[in-house]
Amino acid sequence: MCTVSFIYSGGRHFITSNRDEHVSRPLALQPQEETIGSAKVLFPKDPKAGGTWFALKENGSVAVLLNGGFVNHVPVGNYARSRGLVLLDVIASEQPYDLLEEMELFNIEPFTLILFNGSLLEFRWDGHQKYYRPLDATKNHIWSSATLYTDEVIEHRRKLFQKFLDGKTQIAGSSVVDFHSNNHDDLENGFIIDRDSGLKTFSVTQAVLDDDEIVMRHLDLLNDKFFEVPFSPSQLTF
Repeated sequence: MCTVSFIYSGGRHFITSNRDEHVSRPLALQPQEETIGSAKVLFPKDPKAGGTWFALKENGSVAVLLNGGFVNHVPVGNYARSRGLVLLDVIASEQPYDLLEEMELFNIEPFTLILFNGSLLEFRWDGHQKYYRPLDATKNHIWSSATLYTDEVIEHRRKLFQKFLDGKTQIAGSSVVDFHSNNHDDLENGFIIDRDSGLKTFSVTQAVLDDDEIVMRHLDLLNDKFFEVPFSPSQLTF
């Protein structure tokens, strides 16, 4: 939930996320399908709060969470609700954009939400105000959490991402997972981190979307386990 990339290549979309947490936090459950309201949603569940940082809906919609809005905020303690539960509400909604506009977020910790629902939206909540930025879903994008990385490091990681993409006419989802699973010789600020403070990259999760299939891949780095879960397409949004 601290690094997210969005790649469009050869008619396919790859949305990939690294989950960075303190080692005291429990491991997420492996991705499983749940019915939320009338929607079938596939996601790895956080056993602590019951939410998630990455969710894939049966119609091909994807929502991914990053900690923080624009800056590294100071947590205030007891928030009204987990951001991971907010994400599940959004992805399960028939009208996720409308829900984001209507949703009351005061006393919710700042976050960034990447929502792909045929179109691509970057949504940020800074603790006081909502911000919406539509993005081109035929372009490539990357985000790094403001709570873990300085502006200089975020720019450095963006350049690493661009270097990975340069010269490639076709990109495989497995190569994106490999890129996200590399510390790039920097355990403090690489894509895989292992800091003395106890912050560590727990997993890499990816959604692969095209006209024929929807797949979630989940690499549990701490247990060296890999899960690939296909999702039968149903009225795809892209």
